[in-house]
Amino acid sequence: MASPPVRTSSRDSVDALLAACAGGDPVSFTPVYDALGPVAYGACLGVLRDPDHAAEVTQEVMVEVWQTAARFDATRGSARTWVATLARRRAVDRVRSEQSRRDRDQRDTDLRMGESTRDVVVEDVERSLEGSAVRRCIEGLTPTQREAVVVAYYGGLTYREVAEQLGAALPTVKSRIRDGLNRLRECLGVRHG
Repeated sequence: MASPPVRTSSRDSVDALLAACAGGDPVSFTPVYDALGPVAYGACLGVLRDPDHAAEVTQEVMVEVWQTAARFDATRGSARTWVATLARRRAVDRVRSEQSRRDRDQRDTDLRMGESTRDVVVEDVERSLEGSAVRRCIEGLTPTQREAVVVAYYGGLTYREVAEQLGAALPTVKSRIRDGLNRLRECLGVRHG
């Protein structure tokens, strides 16, 4: 006689599923992913506010859940709480990483702008205003668009190199860069001809 299907909505059954997949059985991880993937995504989205970034971080979290399932201790909390905590931490780390990257890019941009000395004051003022507008417009992009555009143009990388560096699919990277550049054109008032 076949055993009844496990209900993944109750706390005990999700905890039991997570404990069962700690042995490394890929089949046992599928119901864990189905039950806890949405929990991780919700926690990530709450921190990141960007569905693309939240989906990427959710994948990282669920890989971590798979790899560290043996560390789960049901006496310290539920599987849902454990996964939500992992997701929040990973999302906060992503936010900090993005902020550090933006700060580094800004410092690099500021250094490059500071190194060039001009004889004409008007030219300096115009460049400064243009640079401020570009920075403001870049900040208006989604985090995924901003990351792709900055890596491509400040890093001088090809689409394929950007995709490899970001660990994203080539069509996804192309879309992010295209959409980001279109938003920059609109923000800066540049007509596309």
